[in-house]
Amino acid sequence: MKKLLLLMTVLLINAASYAQIETPVKWSYAAKKLSNNEAVVFLRATIQDGWHIYSQNVGDGGPIKTSFKFTPTKEYTLVGKTSEPTPIKKYEDAFKMNVTYFEKTVTFQQKIKLKAGNVAAIKGQLEYMTCNDKKCLPPEDVDFSIPLGK
Repeated sequence: MKKLLLLMTVLLINAASYAQIETPVKWSYAAKKLSNNEAVVFLRATIQDGWHIYSQNVGDGGPIKTSFKFTPTKEYTLVGKTSEPTPIKKYEDAFKMNVTYFEKTVTFQQKIKLKAGNVAAIKGQLEYMTCNDKKCLPPEDVDFSIPLGK
């Protein structure tokens, strides 16, 4: 009985060592004050080779597009929509449609109008989905807080 219990424990530990959480995308953030009442925030994804994340402008029926939700506050308002560089456009069999996506790195930008004199940080949440040529990972939500320098 003890040998069976020991064998089961070794098998469970061995199986757990193979289960790794894949995180092919790392996010970083920065902000730059343009004037006393305007700033821009930068949300940068660094993507491992072979993986990609989707544009904010993916059509219906496709993958989960990258999206940004900024926490409402009286300290600032958003100026326009979050901008992105020109994405790669390609037909993907998995979705049976043309999709737009980014590889390696992408920096999204959001202009902010500051209403209060000293805004400490711009906060919110982003959602994205990442895929490679074999699989897609479940969509991920990431909270962010971007310090706004003086």
